[in-house]
Amino acid sequence: MAVTIDLAGRVAVVTGGTRGVGAGITRALLTAGAEVVICARRAPDKPIEVDGRTARFESLDIRDVDAVAAFFARLRRSHGRLDLLVNNAGGSPYGLIAEAGQRRAARVVELNLIAPMTVSLSAYELMRQQEGGGSIVMIGSVSGTRPSPGTGPYGAAKAGLENLARTLAVEWAPAVRVNTLVLGMVRTELSHLHYGDEEGIAAVGRTVPLGRMAEPVEAGDACVFLASGLAGYISGASIAIHGGGERPAFLDAANVNQPAPGTGRAEPRED
Repeated sequence: MAVTIDLAGRVAVVTGGTRGVGAGITRALLTAGAEVVICARRAPDKPIEVDGRTARFESLDIRDVDAVAAFFARLRRSHGRLDLLVNNAGGSPYGLIAEAGQRRAARVVELNLIAPMTVSLSAYELMRQQEGGGSIVMIGSVSGTRPSPGTGPYGAAKAGLENLARTLAVEWAPAVRVNTLVLGMVRTELSHLHYGDEEGIAAVGRTVPLGRMAEPVEAGDACVFLASGLAGYISGASIAIHGGGERPAFLDAANVNQPAPGTGRAEPRED
């Protein structure tokens, strides 16, 4: 039996919802029937819409505490409620910590940890006063669960964000549920900047046990689930959206028969 999640009448905010993973989350929520407000510093190249339903865009720098408070005040006046917040905005340029310097590291931590906390606090003030409470989803990363060379401050911030979610899930219960989606590699319109051409993207995808990178809408589907009544008893959880994670490097270095990547069976070695 197919399960259809209907979020009609629910109001959702997606930070950084204009492109990449954020746009995929926005499309999934629109498909489920939610009213979606997206915010970012720059408007999307074209409106994000699904079947004639369009997400409303507002310009917002989530690092600006006063601007965040004003954004949620406008949301209260225009919609009267908030059922789901997805803290998606974030990211980091590549740079070794010793070369990038302290100031850039601090800015990365501010964007990926301090700003989501600021946004969540404003959302909580709205959610806790309404019947049914609300749901907050932090978009985490596998960079916060393993070494993150070249993006160390980002990995540290994402680790902190996951811990923050667990803490808020306790402090804000039972009115507000707080969870984290721990994302692995996701194929977006910017993937070529990291992995090269289509051949390079496919080759990187083959390192994932499921044989490909995630699509942005797959992160969105998980957000739809966490916003629904089906996830009514899920709070403080970290849900991995990484296709099975990473094949341990030592398996390819060991001189023994091991299951070939993606096959589940051992292949004879001829060396």
